[in-house]
Amino acid sequence: MGLRENARSLRTHMTDAEARLWYQLRAQRFMGLKFKRQKPIGRYIVDFVCLEQFLVIELDGGQHMEQVEQDHERDEYLVARGYRILRFWNHQVLAEMEAVLERIRLEVDPLPTRAAPALSRERERGQNVRVVWLGVTPRPLVGVGLGERGEPQLTIKLSNHNPSSP
Repeated sequence: MGLRENARSLRTHMTDAEARLWYQLRAQRFMGLKFKRQKPIGRYIVDFVCLEQFLVIELDGGQHMEQVEQDHERDEYLVARGYRILRFWNHQVLAEMEAVLERIRLEVDPLPTRAAPALSRERERGQNVRVVWLGVTPRPLVGVGLGERGEPQLTIKLSNHNPSSP
């Protein structure tokens, strides 16, 4: 079986962890980024890749404990071609999805600068600030929840807010 056929087979037979992470990454759901799954890069097939960010995400099960040397060789190959690699254990994806997504977000956008202009304008007016993040809201934060359409949002209440104003 060739590399492309093997990749197609892997896409058809995903693990539970791969399927759950793919649900979060697919269709530009995560920060508007386009991810591909089981994508051949050179002589390797990566679990997930965002080509515009040169970011590879690998999910490792128990078999990776026995193939550390092959994983290291593969990582060196990808890094030499400019890719950054994030590795997660399957159990992390299954039990700690929010933390996994936050780690990916930090790799893509380490500083949440998008909210800064809105915060400073609203702070000058002494109003509530509602920030809707395009990706995953940073944790830990108080006031984190989902908006009306299910998007992650952060509501920050400033100290001099007048509760009678909208």
